[in-house]
Amino acid sequence: MKQEIETLDVGRIIYDVPLKDYNTYHVGGVGKALVIVENKEALKKIIKELNQNNEKWKIIGNGSNLIFPDGFYDGILISLEKLDAMEITGTEIYVEAGYSLAKLSIKAAKASLTGLEFAGGIPGTIGGAIFMNAGAYKSDMGYLVKEVAYLDENLEEKVLKNKDCDFHYRTSYFKKHPNCVCLSTKLELKHGVKELIFSVMEDRRIRRLESQPLEYPSAGSVFRNPEGDYAGRLIESLGYKGKLYGGAMVSEKHANFIINKNNATASDIVGLIEDIQKNVKKKYGVDLKLEQEIVK
Repeated sequence: MKQEIETLDVGRIIYDVPLKDYNTYHVGGVGKALVIVENKEALKKIIKELNQNNEKWKIIGNGSNLIFPDGFYDGILISLEKLDAMEITGTEIYVEAGYSLAKLSIKAAKASLTGLEFAGGIPGTIGGAIFMNAGAYKSDMGYLVKEVAYLDENLEEKVLKNKDCDFHYRTSYFKKHPNCVCLSTKLELKHGVKELIFSVMEDRRIRRLESQPLEYPSAGSVFRNPEGDYAGRLIESLGYKGKLYGGAMVSEKHANFIINKNNATASDIVGLIEDIQKNVKKKYGVDLKLEQEIVK
């Protein structure tokens, strides 16, 4: 495939890519290749070529929700980091999929727009945030999205209005249709007072520092909160805080965080996840649903 991909001239290509450099857990072995596409036309070209050759492919953002395998990943990773245009018009923001969500929250605050304060500590991209309907502090992307431009399974550009995006707790239309690729979105925010917006964001930053293990590699919350309860509470009640599994550990600050404590492998993290799920099910009869994605 090397020659075919290079002939397409779609962007920078990294072969035998070290996966640990492309996820916030810093785990994983080697991937076949990473293609950093230059634009959406290049994205269409590379996906079409890979589909015609029955090659496995996966879109990645900042890897802030991914657990890559330890061994060889027999697929092509596609980065949308070059799709990073952003424009603010009144209370509407047009932004492409590769733009940083945390960076956008700051840009919105500087423009005296309120609604994105929850996103200040989320290290993902816009595309990833829409894919999983990222959220915090009782808000999420579903409250802000007006519409999403995307490539469908046939590589045709389509637009979904908010009501058709199927936004629910940590899921969306795109999560249920992983061969569709988010290109850009239009968000609708509200006018606010700049100083108050930054005050809220600063307060939450301090709270995150106190309650989350930001000093270690992790991928944020591991499990979705079950209805009417908190995953962290269930896990902590079983004495998991500080528990080591190889190089992975349940955070002593927050039980719904797993950290790469000491050169953890992906197998360490997955093993700890499965151990937690088994024992929470045994004790409480609750099936903890994974918020992160185990890449296979």
